[in-house]
Amino acid sequence: MVGDQATAEDVVQDAFTRTHAGRGRLRDPDKALAYVRSAVFNGCRSAMRKRTAIFRRALPYEPPVWSAESAALLSEERREVLRALRELPTRQREALTLRYYLDLSDQEIADTMGTSGSTARSTIARGLAALGRALGEGS
Repeated sequence: MVGDQATAEDVVQDAFTRTHAGRGRLRDPDKALAYVRSAVFNGCRSAMRKRTAIFRRALPYEPPVWSAESAALLSEERREVLRALRELPTRQREALTLRYYLDLSDQEIADTMGTSGSTARSTIARGLAALGRALGEGS
């Protein structure tokens, strides 16, 4: 979501720290995980807002290549998918990230994004369709 591991780690750490500090104020402790996920997403949004101008001009993050296996993972096809994913509207990009990178269920995605399950499913479907169009599939 934020484009680099260090910023992502900072956002996650901040979310856990704030959640831990405010654990006494949680109305439903069973929903703490959904709250942390939402806090991470909001932290990512804040980090991206702070560096929007820089991020638009910067090249996409490419992790260092340490082996032949790593080089294979950084294929042109993967870069095209990531570029297309970055071009999607924010909500669609977030929904697809939660589904395919974090492997969350529809309800977990809905809880994290603060929407209903049907809204989460339709956002994922629209995101997949837009991603397919951007990659030239299905035409």
